[in-house]
Amino acid sequence: MRRWRGVSRVVVLIGVAALAACAQKPAGTNTGLPTSGIYKVGKPYQINGVWYYPKEDYGYDETGIASWYGPGFHEKTTANGEIYDQNELTAAHRTLPMPSLVRVTNLDNGRAVVVRINDRGPYANGRVIDMSRRGAQLLGFDGPGTAKVRVQILAEESRAIAAAARQGTPAPLLAELDGPPPKAAPRGRIEVSGPAGPVTMPGGSTGTARPPTVGAPVPPPATLAGSMSEGRFVPAPVVAQLPVQGHDAIYVQVGAYGSEENVAKARARLSAIGQRASISRTRSAGMTLQRVRVGPLDSVDRADALLNQIIQAGLTEAKIVVD
Repeated sequence: MRRWRGVSRVVVLIGVAALAACAQKPAGTNTGLPTSGIYKVGKPYQINGVWYYPKEDYGYDETGIASWYGPGFHEKTTANGEIYDQNELTAAHRTLPMPSLVRVTNLDNGRAVVVRINDRGPYANGRVIDMSRRGAQLLGFDGPGTAKVRVQILAEESRAIAAAARQGTPAPLLAELDGPPPKAAPRGRIEVSGPAGPVTMPGGSTGTARPPTVGAPVPPPATLAGSMSEGRFVPAPVVAQLPVQGHDAIYVQVGAYGSEENVAKARARLSAIGQRASISRTRSAGMTLQRVRVGPLDSVDRADALLNQIIQAGLTEAKIVVD
């Protein structure tokens, strides 16, 4: 994937208050958690035969298909105890810590926004992130419902808001974070590069978090425009315009393998369902890997159908990527 050469311009959207109503806390909501949210990672969990592995990953950088969610979840509690506001810049992610800050770029029009990860999702195969309604509006895909995107974690900013969230996380939950790791979830015989597929909220918390430092509150990130809302840092509705030419091909990626044996196994399984794989090389963490993909595909609908077929064939960690 080509690297961006820089930001060509930044557009600050004004008048956002006219388009968004301030969310009110739902009556009777009582989860026992602070509505400003807690720090949460989550244990490995399984949905429809697919395993997911939440973790702290401050090098996260992935492409795929974004969706959005709004009215049906507005003012309900998110996976880390915050109150979901469809008019704020937030999002749901399958594995990243909550809270985190990520930059999401629409690879069709180059628009990019920063959002706060505070929920688990998406709930459908083939989606890499579930944006709030406002995030989808700013990226320009609230009408069609999906977009080809790149999702990059902002490492230092995410560490800062995680430190603040740990200060508000009840001690028993922090103790669980520092406790023994859960029993490892089984992986398939074919190792791939990452998780994929639908999600629900996993129970429990785990990770590499440490107890908060007692003292002054952790300040919000100074490198991003935003505001504090009930103890949470919420990114401002700022749209950056980035050069993204050439990022328009959709693939279903079965995996990225370090051995010829695993490549051969993946190709054999694809051949059994009438699919021909393409092989390309990539570098990751200092290693040369071989990506096994099917495509390019001409639409998101076609990619969705093929992904479901591949998962049903037992290649459960397949995912949709954009290149």
